[in-house]
Amino acid sequence: MNIYGILSGKSKNTTLAALFLAVFSLSTPTAAASPSGKDMSIWFDVGGPVGGPYATVVQNGATQAADDLGVDLRVMYSDWQPQKMIENFKLALAAKPTGIVVMGHPGDSAYENLVNEAFSKGIQVTSVDTALPTTMANEQSKGFGYVGVSNAARGIHLAKEALRRGQFKAGDQAMVWGIKDIAERSDSTRGLISTLEEAGLTVDFLQISPETDKDPSLGTSVITAYLARNPNVKLIMVDHGALTSQMGNFLRNTGIRPQELYVAGFSLSPATADAIKTDYVQLVADSQPYLMGYLSVVQVVLSKRYGFSGLDINTGAGFVSQNNIDFIAPLAAKGIR
Repeated sequence: MNIYGILSGKSKNTTLAALFLAVFSLSTPTAAASPSGKDMSIWFDVGGPVGGPYATVVQNGATQAADDLGVDLRVMYSDWQPQKMIENFKLALAAKPTGIVVMGHPGDSAYENLVNEAFSKGIQVTSVDTALPTTMANEQSKGFGYVGVSNAARGIHLAKEALRRGQFKAGDQAMVWGIKDIAERSDSTRGLISTLEEAGLTVDFLQISPETDKDPSLGTSVITAYLARNPNVKLIMVDHGALTSQMGNFLRNTGIRPQELYVAGFSLSPATADAIKTDYVQLVADSQPYLMGYLSVVQVVLSKRYGFSGLDINTGAGFVSQNNIDFIAPLAAKGIR
């Protein structure tokens, strides 16, 4: 059931309101009932390193849902490395929890047999952030859902919005800093590149190394070297939440002034909010990772307790810029946005 695929406008809001009302009612004990997640355990891979800005918001959402529903939550970290995600899944499988929440970066082929094994043992599985379309098609009736965005669509949408707001022209130089070698995750980067090229921009691509993927501070030398070689670049698009959050620092260190470049990226954090406020980052697509954490825990509980099939929930509909950062920044500081 894709609630965003079949509903629009006011009806979407009504449906989500109903869902949260249901969660509230399920998490509020009465004299005759316990929380719906009582005696359940969930192992949750939040994707990034310990303390990473994006992974922390996912974890905050999952923790809140676990508290609301009475679930015993175990958080795992994978430094954004697909192989480590698979290793974490195997560890979780051996622990025989009620459910496992995965990031889909390794792809369907890597997860297929493991997910099948989990369901055969009565363990619920669902995914966030990066879709597993084949697994979803095969296992949705058993409760396998997805909370997140379409990676292909998110890249295209952000690029189109940046082109509209930045008023670029054919021949302008752009740089996409992203990932091309991780299954479905790479669709976002490809969407950014193809959309800019279709608009006539000249696009440079820089691959995010595994080391920088884990430790964004290593990106300083990458940006410094690139800008030294390419002084005429006008647009930088960053397909990585933690690196987006550091763009203000990177550009200050290279002597770039606010608004000298148009920078667009993904995901919020206090550092990203500061970069927007100080005009080093002009546009951010918000995939609302707090909801990924919260609603995926709800998915596992609902499927295990009541046999509901998997939900397909699109969390990435909005953009953050100077126009709305004053409202959103305090929520980013709390680890909610």
